[in-house]
Amino acid sequence: MKLEKRTAIISGASGLTGSQLVKFLCENDNYEKVTIIVRKAIAYSHPKLVTKVKNLNQVTKDDFVGVDDFFCCLGSTMKKAGSKEAFEQVDLIAPIQMGKFAQTQGVKHMLVISAMGANPDSNVDYNRVKGTMEDKVSMLSLPHVSIFRPSLLTGNREEFRLGERFGEMAMNVLKPAFVGPLRKYRSIEAKQVAFAMMKIALKKPSRTVAIYDSETIAQIK
Repeated sequence: MKLEKRTAIISGASGLTGSQLVKFLCENDNYEKVTIIVRKAIAYSHPKLVTKVKNLNQVTKDDFVGVDDFFCCLGSTMKKAGSKEAFEQVDLIAPIQMGKFAQTQGVKHMLVISAMGANPDSNVDYNRVKGTMEDKVSMLSLPHVSIFRPSLLTGNREEFRLGERFGEMAMNVLKPAFVGPLRKYRSIEAKQVAFAMMKIALKKPSRTVAIYDSETIAQIK
C-alpha cells in the first residue's frame, strides 16, 4: 500500500520534547518534509529537515503553506522567560497566533503540548495560561486539534533547571506509590510524549478536539 506523504512544521523544536519529535518525524516514512522554527539552528540534520531561524514574532502565515500537521511544542517557565508578559508570549500568544496562521493556510491538524492541571480559571498563573491557550486553540476553525497534558517531563535538557531536577528525583522515588487514580501524576519521558504526538498525527482523529492526559500518553505505543 502506498504511503500518504505528509508535511509537518514544529515550533519549539529545540526543546526537550520538540527535539525528540524532530527525529521521530524525519525518520518516519510517512513524512516527506519536516520544517522547524527555531531561534538558532539545531545540531541534528536530515535530508527532510528544513530549518527556519527566526524569533516567534517573525513567524508569518507564509511559513504554514503546504503544511499538513502543525506541532506546537513551545513551553517556558516564568523564571526562564524573565517576566509574566514574556512567559505569556511563549506559552499563550504565540501558540494562538500560529494556530491562526495554520487555520488560514488549511493545515489539517494542530497538536499542542499543554500541561496537567491546565485550567483557565486556575489561581495558579502557569495553569491559567495553559488553560486559556487550550480554550483559544480549541475554538479555531481547524479540522482537528489535539491537546497533550503531560505530567512532569523528564529527559536530558540543554539548560539546567534546578527545581525540575529535584522534581524528577522526587517523582522517581515516589513513582511506585502512584498507582490507580494517581497513575496520571507519574512523571513521563519527553521522548514518549513526542512519540505519542506523532502516532496521534498519523492516525485519523475521530474528534475535532481531543485531550490526552499523561496516563493516556504513556500508554500510546
